[in-house]
Amino acid sequence: MALENSPVLHCLLGCIIINTQQGGIILEKQTTKQMARHARDAFLTLSDTSAEIRDRALLAIGDSLIRHQDEVLLANERDVEQAKAEDLSSPLVSRLKLTPDKYKRMVDGLSALASLPDPLGHIAYAKELADGLQLYRCSCPIGVIGVIFESRPDALVQISSLCLKSGNGVLLKGGREALRTNEALFKAILEGTDRLHLPSGWCSLLQSREDVSEMLKLDQLIDLIIPRGSNEFVRFIIQNSSIPVLGHADGICHVYVDDPCDMATALAVTIDSKTQNYSVCNAAETLLIHEGIAKTFLPLLESALREKGVALRGDDRTRSIIDCAMATDVDWTTEYLDAILSIKVVKDVDEAIDHINQYGSGHTDAIVSEHNAHVRRFMALVDSAGVYHNCSTRFADGFLYGFGAEVGIATGKIHARGPMGLEGLCTYKYKLYGKGHTVGDLQAGKYSLTHRDIEPKLPDA
Repeated sequence: MALENSPVLHCLLGCIIINTQQGGIILEKQTTKQMARHARDAFLTLSDTSAEIRDRALLAIGDSLIRHQDEVLLANERDVEQAKAEDLSSPLVSRLKLTPDKYKRMVDGLSALASLPDPLGHIAYAKELADGLQLYRCSCPIGVIGVIFESRPDALVQISSLCLKSGNGVLLKGGREALRTNEALFKAILEGTDRLHLPSGWCSLLQSREDVSEMLKLDQLIDLIIPRGSNEFVRFIIQNSSIPVLGHADGICHVYVDDPCDMATALAVTIDSKTQNYSVCNAAETLLIHEGIAKTFLPLLESALREKGVALRGDDRTRSIIDCAMATDVDWTTEYLDAILSIKVVKDVDEAIDHINQYGSGHTDAIVSEHNAHVRRFMALVDSAGVYHNCSTRFADGFLYGFGAEVGIATGKIHARGPMGLEGLCTYKYKLYGKGHTVGDLQAGKYSLTHRDIEPKLPDA
């Protein structure tokens, strides 16, 4: 059955089509504020939904995506064709394109996510305050989350599924260039969850910039905004909303090749970090190399990268060793998302650390080294969400970390950092169970505080 004719709740161009119990369809006009209210009601219901039901819903979404794969890929082909006709950048087109292999990984991610433990109800602190007075700190959903993301349509599936697993309502706004693909994916997602009678409105798809502007005003209904994009875009969102913002910004990642290092390892890590996928935020944009091995390493790297079509830009010392364009200060702060690599020769690990902390975006940075003291210093002092030793920056990924999926890579330091999975979509509340305890009785000496550790299990569980 074609999605357009299926009895499923979905949102298109500011409207919601609601599936009734009788199978009829009601077209109801919805504003962004109404969608946020639906999401808030749904979040409160999802907060008390069993992990089994949420996991079954994830698997049902996977089944629905498989059933409608041809429709989704056809919609994606149309989006890609339009993006090329509009002469959008090749990195953007690369992120936009859904291949059958990428589609399969997207569906497999839902199964992986469903197999993870329930993030809700985890007790991280359990204490008896006094005889019969028990305190528990329990994980719970954040609430309603608004996510604005770039051209990658698979991000829509990852984000919505993470929010579902963690019991959050979500408002999604994808890039204009992925409009058809996002709508097709969104319909398939809601068809899957509709079969399990999850609360309607747990997920909505916004369509326009005006919708985003309205969403940023809804501080009474939305608990968190997550923008994925450039630093400038994230700053704009922060400056135009009183809702807390958790930014997922540029990925200016570095590989530092130290002296001493294993040359084969250095080549493999550098090449993979730069060329495995150019259009992702965890691809390396700058190579830093110790002056002690630059003359040996750079010619080998140049040959390997030239074969892959990578354009090189270097500082004066780099250009004295290999033939490449001149790098400027702008290059050190540029996320190319393309087959371009900037290179700088440094005198030691401390200069590499200083460069990264000055020009990097706090995303992911790697050292290739066989010197233990240098490694320890790099790992301790580089101020980034991910700091790696002898491995590619491309490992900065929620699925590879075992999170099932990710909302994005958080480059800030508050609440969540690095690949943001289920834990980052949860907060906690304190649950206190007593037997008529009052502070007045405590002050009157009728009972005493014990502050004794107890079993992390709720009395009513």
